[in-house]
Amino acid sequence: MSSSTSNLVALAAWIGLALAVPTGAVAQSEPLTARDSDPNVMGWMQGFPPPPDKIITQPDSVYFSFPKLRWSVCHLREFLPTEEISRGLDAPVPLDYPAPHDFAELRRQIDAVTFTPQNSDEEMTWEESLYANYTDGMLILHRGEVVYERYFGCLDEGGKHAIMSMTKSFTGLLAEIMVVEGTLDDTALVADIIPEIEGSAFATATVRQVMDMTTGVKYSEDYSDPNADIWLYSRAASPLPKPEDYEGPEGYWEYLQQVEPEGNHGDEFHYKTINSDMLGWIISRVSGQSVTELASDRLWRPMGVEQSAYQTVDGNGVPFAGGGITAGLRDLGRLGQLMLNEGEINGERLFPAEVVEKISAGGDRSKFGAGFPTFGPGSYTSQWWVLHNDHGAYAARGVHGQTIYIDPAADMVLVRLASYPRAQNGFIDPTSLPAYQAVAEFLMSRDE
Repeated sequence: MSSSTSNLVALAAWIGLALAVPTGAVAQSEPLTARDSDPNVMGWMQGFPPPPDKIITQPDSVYFSFPKLRWSVCHLREFLPTEEISRGLDAPVPLDYPAPHDFAELRRQIDAVTFTPQNSDEEMTWEESLYANYTDGMLILHRGEVVYERYFGCLDEGGKHAIMSMTKSFTGLLAEIMVVEGTLDDTALVADIIPEIEGSAFATATVRQVMDMTTGVKYSEDYSDPNADIWLYSRAASPLPKPEDYEGPEGYWEYLQQVEPEGNHGDEFHYKTINSDMLGWIISRVSGQSVTELASDRLWRPMGVEQSAYQTVDGNGVPFAGGGITAGLRDLGRLGQLMLNEGEINGERLFPAEVVEKISAGGDRSKFGAGFPTFGPGSYTSQWWVLHNDHGAYAARGVHGQTIYIDPAADMVLVRLASYPRAQNGFIDPTSLPAYQAVAEFLMSRDE
């Protein structure tokens, strides 16, 4: 599978309709720059009521087309039904910051860090890379302290941003916690946990194969093919009223029951979002909770976050486990710090260190293939991307440039939220990954 096709699937399956339109349009001409497409510059939804030509609304082909998507990624709850990932009622646990003067000086130094993008001979500064990749929010923690924080476009300190396929890593983390704690058997067949899936290709896969996306399931994500499976999935999962003549499956789980086999389970890694939704069903069945309730109980509340998050749902109220979460920048930083600390935060242990040890070790690299050339020879396990570089870095990744990037060697957590015009990480990695490495090395040099 090509890198571009696989990355498109990071979005909500039924939002895919919207993204197919701008992706093709953008490919025909150069998009507006990050500065020119800033929602505040464009004037989207400003004033009340906004001018008629500045209103963003349904249909989906409008609100998630570029440059409108640069506003919509911070306002998905205004378009789609969602379910809350509650932070509870306790006060948030504050993040640590340097003194204001030191913080400002660190930002100046980091903005000036230089690196060379992939396949280029020209240096770029860190700050230039933020605009090159249409960054909406950037947070860096080093040794548990926030050393860099900036907001652009639709996002501010109190805002929330769609994280797309970073949602998969939430789902995978919850599953790995259950595996390590002994409540979920990753060697079990899916049908043994979800009898309703009998007859689907997923029935004979193991839980681990679903977690690592090495299932042999038929699912085409070719957005140029009107008969591709992605469109059937989109129609099934849409929470909006269906046409009177619609006769297909209703919701994520009913669609999963009709998935056909393609290839052998366990042979290769294939990035297919339906694995994440299958995993969401598995952990919901075993735990007796929705993924939103489980995320709230095991992560969001005990982390001491500032804001509740929310997650889109299908017409049956099932949360989209493969790409539906919207959350605040700082709270995503807390999740990254929890991973870096191997399950501890604010002096409390939320899950065994073995969970992160297994994720950061990565999956079977021989199954990863060569479909992600800008990412490099990495691996994928428990819905997390592992770089296998000298720093032992691993990441949650979402289309349009979302990431939680964890660098254990540099004691660094980096969170980037973005709204890149093209729904393809292959366009973003050539600047982002070298930039992350460069800022990690800069922070390590300060420790010497």
